[in-house]
Amino acid sequence: MSTLPAVLIIDDEIRSQEALRRTLDEDFTVFTAGSADEARRIMEREFVQILLCDQRMPGTSGVEFLHEVRMTWPDTVRIIISGYTEAEDIIAGINDAGIWQYLLKPWQPEQLLLTLKGAAELWNLQQDNQRLSLELRDSPTTLKQRVQQKRQQARDRAGFERLARAPHSPVNTLCIYAGKLARFDLSVLITGESGTGKELLARAMHYASPRADNAFVMENCGALPDQLLESELFGTKKGAYTGAFEDRIGLFQQADGGTIFLDEIGETSPAFQVKLLRVLQEGEIRPLGSPRPISIDVRVIAATNRNLEEDVRQGRFREDLFYRLAGSTLHLPALRDRPMDIPLIAQGLMERNANQFGKTVSNFSTEAMDCITRYRWPGNVRELQNEVQRMVALTESEVLNADLLSPRVVQAAEEEAQVRDLSLLAGLKGSLKERMDQLEARVIKEVLVRQRWNKTRAAEELGLSRVGLRSKLARYGLEKAE
Repeated sequence: MSTLPAVLIIDDEIRSQEALRRTLDEDFTVFTAGSADEARRIMEREFVQILLCDQRMPGTSGVEFLHEVRMTWPDTVRIIISGYTEAEDIIAGINDAGIWQYLLKPWQPEQLLLTLKGAAELWNLQQDNQRLSLELRDSPTTLKQRVQQKRQQARDRAGFERLARAPHSPVNTLCIYAGKLARFDLSVLITGESGTGKELLARAMHYASPRADNAFVMENCGALPDQLLESELFGTKKGAYTGAFEDRIGLFQQADGGTIFLDEIGETSPAFQVKLLRVLQEGEIRPLGSPRPISIDVRVIAATNRNLEEDVRQGRFREDLFYRLAGSTLHLPALRDRPMDIPLIAQGLMERNANQFGKTVSNFSTEAMDCITRYRWPGNVRELQNEVQRMVALTESEVLNADLLSPRVVQAAEEEAQVRDLSLLAGLKGSLKERMDQLEARVIKEVLVRQRWNKTRAAEELGLSRVGLRSKLARYGLEKAE
């Protein structure tokens, strides 16, 4: 982590405060309070991860105060330090206040540091492991094992192989380039239409980077108004605005040491763009209502379905922010521009949905796959996913037939086929054999151009040997076109 964890010492004896501060100062940001009231005021304005509280204080006990803290700031790791060892105090501390450790005076500096570092590790692991039901008495070792298991599962589900594509797909070159960029701490802007898989690509880059052991978090910037977006990304102090009833850790701080993915960045307002630019320039955030900035170490991957360069020219997007985000740009092609990938993607979606619904489905019918391949999919992979999911849900057999497709898919596929056939036949002249030769030459040239004149891939697609393709190129005079 790029910032020291914060610990609040609560002790009414100044000498005890100073002794604890000297021991902890190098490894922690230390705050001190002489009473519960002073501690509350500090908690309201600062992010505090660990409380180290004396048991006997004027007006209240440490257990009573930490019970109150548990209600208001439940994520804070709570520790009691005392010269007394009443069993009732220890039991009440564990049961009522959720105390993680009970330390005895006189304390040893090495043991105190070890305990506090364990508390800091516990706090970090809890943030990584929010979906698990945690008890603060769980050991850091147990939580660390759970987090590592979840991270390994995330890696297994988020590699470049999740971007399904054929051997001659344009996405192959994109993934190779993205894999090289992933190793370096460069900001990346991913462009492409909605539903093309920009989040999948961002996740793959994170898990192929040196930051893979840290968090990957994401936010759709186009879905929230400015104040709520700032709260989500930068965090909030309790009372910063109406409805802010507790401290909130922002996504930038949660992603510290890892990667944050900002989707639909082009939908943000100019006012928010200024604040985001400041974060990227200075490497620190200021939570809403907080007097202090917090340093962060985060890699930013942004995505948009807009033409940001045109938005910059039109004054809708800040030029300086654009160049901060677009250290490198990756473009994910629309599904209609990679028709060779559609069968693989559809098959993978079918298998996942069949498992999810508990159905035995093995394949698409030839007619159904032909319609799926010919349709232009304006909603890209997301639209294809919805269509396949619907087909799997409705089927009563092991094969998905064309009658399960939406009418728009079948109708559009038929129209596309008619247009394609007419375009191929237009301008053909002469006898039937001459027209067939002209048609074959057009098909070969179209495949060669699409394959960028890679004869091996073109021959594979056409079902020819490389020698057979060369023979046809010579016959139709296509060698010169190369």
